[in-house]
Amino acid sequence: MSAPPDLPDVVNRAFAVSRKAGYVSFCRNETGRLLAMLAATRTGTMAEFGTGCGVGTAWLRSGVRGDARIVTAELNAKLATAAAEIFVDDPQVEVLAADWSTLLDKGPFSLLFLDSGQPTEVGVDAVADLVEDGGIVVLDDFTPCEMWPPITDGRVDTLRERWLTDERFTTVEIMVARDASTIVATKR
Repeated sequence: MSAPPDLPDVVNRAFAVSRKAGYVSFCRNETGRLLAMLAATRTGTMAEFGTGCGVGTAWLRSGVRGDARIVTAELNAKLATAAAEIFVDDPQVEVLAADWSTLLDKGPFSLLFLDSGQPTEVGVDAVADLVEDGGIVVLDDFTPCEMWPPITDGRVDTLRERWLTDERFTTVEIMVARDASTIVATKR
């Protein structure tokens, strides 16, 4: 797979690293563009749980303005090393080969990006105190659902339901493509 030519340079570098590492699970371009736009509105520290080979991080970086910084954690050391290649000369991005919990003392975050497929302990309760007031949480990899309660694979999607109903956040589900949606939540 090759990246379209209109992508930011840092995103093209991340796709190249992903291909070299044989890693095919990464942030979709539609979600990436949303991340870049949201990152452009943030200051302070942003974070990502589950770096993979750095495509989502690259999208965040493409939107960063000023001296905002990004810290990202990837449990798989091989993937973290690959992602770190992209940002080796970038003092605004720190890639850690570590579990997401190592970021607990680096917040609060102005933006937090995580995959909805992360372990269930990275739910709304675990994340709420990691985000500053007015901070944004972005969860990707949902399948759009037009019913309530939300159903995925014949079951109530409790993760999505919790995010959409938690009173600590104002939350919306955004369709980024016909077959993909993203949850965006702002901490009250």
